Amino acid sequence: MHEYDEAVLRCFLENQGQLFPEDVASNMEEAEAFLEDCMAVVVDGVDEVEEYFEESGVDTEGGNVLEADEVFDIGDGRYLIVEG
Repeated sequence: MHEYDEAVLRCFLENQGQLFPEDVASNMEEAEAFLEDCMAVVVDGVDEVEEYFEESGVDTEGGNVLEADEVFDIGDGRYLIVEG
């Protein structure tokens, strides 16, 4: 089970439209349940975002991984990665 703090949940709730055509969660509890179901991860910094994608077999050459729809900038140096 993953632990998502309030900053992570708020970031996802406010920005879920970048990944999904309609909201998948309307409150903190729904957001946490959704993130747990899809096994979203929180990483510390850009290097860990790139490492995550490389380990997943995604070619990151020539692209900014932070611009990927599934990457959410929490705003405190951490990033939430949600596989849609």
